[in-house]
Amino acid sequence: VLRQLTAAGNTLVIVEHHLGLIAAADWVIDLGPGGGASGGSLVAQGTPAELAEHAHSETGRFLRGELGLE
Repeated sequence: VLRQLTAAGNTLVIVEHHLGLIAAADWVIDLGPGGGASGGSLVAQGTPAELAEHAHSETGRFLRGELGLE
């Protein structure tokens, strides 16, 4: 369904922690470094592969395994 929406020219903004969905995204905005009062700062942004190489991104650290980059 998500691919059908984007194929029709729609833009999707999804808040998600599922690595499989993040790995399939065109662009990722990683906020953190924590939740609540500790969150909300921009940690990294880019393609999933770019995020996986970002030194300060916890999401990127886990994406490396999901993308087979480890």
